[in-house]
Amino acid sequence: MHSLLLRSAPLLVTPVLLGVSTFPGEFRVAPSFWLLSCLSAVVFLFGARWPLPVTLILSALAVPMFAAQAWGLSGLVPYLGAVALAELTARTERDAVVAVGALGWLTALVLGVALDDHAQRWSAADITTVIAAFGLPLLLGLFLRSQREIRATAEAEIRAQERGAMARELHDLVAHHMASIALRAGVAEHVLADADSRVIEVLDDVHRTATDALTDIRRWQKALRDPALHEVPMVEPGALWDEVDASVRRTRAAGFMVQTVIDRTIAGLDAMARLTVLRVTQEALTNVMKHADPEGQVTVTIGLDNGGVEIAVDSVGGDEPGSGLGLIGMSERMAIVGGRFAAGRGERGWEVRAWLPVS
Repeated sequence: MHSLLLRSAPLLVTPVLLGVSTFPGEFRVAPSFWLLSCLSAVVFLFGARWPLPVTLILSALAVPMFAAQAWGLSGLVPYLGAVALAELTARTERDAVVAVGALGWLTALVLGVALDDHAQRWSAADITTVIAAFGLPLLLGLFLRSQREIRATAEAEIRAQERGAMARELHDLVAHHMASIALRAGVAEHVLADADSRVIEVLDDVHRTATDALTDIRRWQKALRDPALHEVPMVEPGALWDEVDASVRRTRAAGFMVQTVIDRTIAGLDAMARLTVLRVTQEALTNVMKHADPEGQVTVTIGLDNGGVEIAVDSVGGDEPGSGLGLIGMSERMAIVGGRFAAGRGERGWEVRAWLPVS
């Protein structure tokens, strides 16, 4: 709201400047100047969305206003182009874009002096005005850009320190316990080699699950220590369905009957989308193991629907998961990727529905 008010200021100030510059007789602002001035104020509103086009349009509108005979404060209106150039320079990281905007504004200033028939051309005042009107907004924009980059660098360093601390805790606490579980399960398998096959199967599942968890923890450690977290492929493109299958196997090992309908030809999933599909499916199956009826059928469906990926996990009976952290986490993941999430009691049992767009 505050930014919108600032951007709307020219709409309010421009008529005032034009009004106080209008005097009886010869000293008046021409209708064409009024039209160009008000049009410039309207164009300035769109500077946040299209900074370069707005800068070039304001520069073009400034040329006939510079050439016209403007009185008093009305002569300030064409310099909205200078404000637009300063904003363009501050907002963009691309020097080529800034150069195009700066060239457009400089051209407007030069043409304004060349076309002005009401004063001596290229006097010392004209040269000083062109240099100041061109250099000052450019320098101001570069200064604001540098300040933004300094703040971004400081914030990135703070986030890197926080991620490093989290990675250490993840290694020292969680990884230690998971490694201990995997080791002890392996030892138990060896010691109880002649035990009931069902015991060996459970121990093997515990060992495999702990080992997989350790792999995920190491992957997260690497991601947490990487300054560009979004660029770390948490789930490789070829490993997504293998990871989903592993989650299904763990659910079956817990005594549930799981039926899957998965479209493995789905393409266009970036790293974040792959991770979201996997984590939502894993958490939904975790809730199944916690709350669903082991005697009931569990159905996992992943396929394309309405230009995106639809994830559906249905279970029978059991207790409702409620509003725990798992449901909150799934909802937040879907919100981050621009998707939708819903969970609740259906006709047969608990239902999870998630949808995310395919890029």
